Amino acid sequence: MPNIDSCQLTTKDYTILEVMRERHPARTQTLLTVLHRKISSALVMFREDIPATVVTLSSRVAYRVNDGPAETRILTHGEMRGLVGMLLPITNPRGLALLGLAEGQSMTIPSADGSPETLTVHEVVYQPEAVRRERLKLALGAEPGSSQLGRPVLRVVHRSDKLQDNAENKVMAAFDTGFDDPGPSAA
Repeated sequence: MPNIDSCQLTTKDYTILEVMRERHPARTQTLLTVLHRKISSALVMFREDIPATVVTLSSRVAYRVNDGPAETRILTHGEMRGLVGMLLPITNPRGLALLGLAEGQSMTIPSADGSPETLTVHEVVYQPEAVRRERLKLALGAEPGSSQLGRPVLRVVHRSDKLQDNAENKVMAAFDTGFDDPGPSAA
């Protein structure tokens, strides 16, 4: 298991955290502390390489606070309306703490009253990067779960001049309507 303060971030998530750090005037000290810990300990990866067990933005994550019951939330960039109780923005110390953690990994942060609280990732229920990879595999004809992702899929197609001439003749025949008007650009 990775170091307790280490995290894995996509390039996009890391960039968002850096922008948050630059624009921090309205942030609490707790949020700034967690933000600094995340940025300084991050292992930055392309979205194609991030493990499916790591919390990224827009992931649905089941987590525990201390020894409490598991809660499930969708990690979001900022405050959103409409899905009350389902979202956890990274502008909240808990949301920020969960970003980049892998299943089974924990991070301790100060709670609102100053006492420490430990957040533990129980399960990454949905991760958009993992779903994107699976869709790409299906589109390319690979079996879901196979390890071909990340490698270029190339198919060599051989063409002979005879085949090419035949194809060109069919295309030209399809466009030959007997009408020989060059259009306005010929004038």
